[in-house]
Amino acid sequence: MTEAFTEIVIPKEKAVFWLDKNGCWHNDTGKFRHKKIIDFFHASIRKDKNGYHLYQENNNCREKVYFHYEDTALFVFDILENDNMTLILNTGRRMTLNPEKLIIQGDNIFSLGSVGKKDAQNCLIFNSVSIISAT
Repeated sequence: MTEAFTEIVIPKEKAVFWLDKNGCWHNDTGKFRHKKIIDFFHASIRKDKNGYHLYQENNNCREKVYFHYEDTALFVFDILENDNMTLILNTGRRMTLNPEKLIIQGDNIFSLGSVGKKDAQNCLIFNSVSIISAT
């Protein structure tokens, strides 16, 4: 007999961390500095009808923590130059670049596209901070 999962849901109003417009995680003490924690947070991002949240399962417990973010929760961390230009997102998921779905808002370039099969999700491709720091 399988045991039922206990689900813990924390609304974003009670979350103690947030994602800034440059894809950096923060809490009350400042910007996260430990790469393993940062990578874990990014890889744990999911989206459902209530919004973006961090998701994890441990033993018989599922946990969702909805969080605040500026602009978008999805960022392009790498680009594979192949026939289709593949974008690697902060979550580890891949998305094919479609130039027809690019939009500019201020100093940022976003891709409006489908990351998953369920719904379209926007991601930030470049912002003025990443372009300046890359040069």
